[in-house]
Amino acid sequence: MNLKRLDPSASPCAAFGDQLRRSRNERGLTQDQLGELMGCTGGHLSGIETAVKSPGRRFAVKADELFGTGLTFQILWQAIKNRAFLEGFPEYTAEENRATGIRLFEMRVIPGLLQTPEYAAAWESGFVARGKVSQEQAAARVRFLLDRQRVLTKTPLVALHAIMDETCLRRPIGGRAVMIGQLHHLEALYQRPRTAIQVAPDSLAEAHPLGFPMTLLTMPNRGMLGYTESLHRGFLEREPETVASWASDYDQLQIEALSRAASLALIRRLREELEHE
Repeated sequence: MNLKRLDPSASPCAAFGDQLRRSRNERGLTQDQLGELMGCTGGHLSGIETAVKSPGRRFAVKADELFGTGLTFQILWQAIKNRAFLEGFPEYTAEENRATGIRLFEMRVIPGLLQTPEYAAAWESGFVARGKVSQEQAAARVRFLLDRQRVLTKTPLVALHAIMDETCLRRPIGGRAVMIGQLHHLEALYQRPRTAIQVAPDSLAEAHPLGFPMTLLTMPNRGMLGYTESLHRGFLEREPETVASWASDYDQLQIEALSRAASLALIRRLREELEHE
């Protein structure tokens, strides 16, 4: 048995290999047995699991079909192909796709899972203008985001609780027309079952319990994972005490934020103001 272990946050290939190994072990399959099902050798499978070899798109599609993992392996494959993502982010997206509940907080921009394609493209255009990514990489990141959003339509339905700072709604990403469409989209999301969207008002000031964006994932085994980002990489937090501390701060913010109804009223008012400008 190949016992070589990799840090799944080290690279997109490592994230893919780690997910493949865990999925294989959950099924109780050897590398040779899975290789036979996938149409490859056990040695080739070992190379993918240890990030020595890169998987192809067909391999990713077949892995999702075999393990019933939705788009998990295909999303991870896109991260390998495009190389346009923060370190640690592909590892997070694999867990996001498995989650039964998603709680997130964003402070500068509409959360990715709630963005319209136009808003996402406008946001990425800023990175292109600053020379941080190429136009091709920006387009790949938008496609990747839209694939991730399918997690909100999978069965059974994922529970979603999103809190965003008021500045997310007022920052005119893409201009007036894009923001009107984005705010309309947020209003429509209020009709989605098992969904709660709240706004943390600017008036919270220093009482705001969170100083960084974060996501909390509830997994099928009822465990929790946390995710946040720095300027240069993403961090998937698995340590229970740390995640519990994040969850406590999130619960406090949920109390301090505007109610669901008041948040919807604010979103609608801001959208109507834009429409009448």
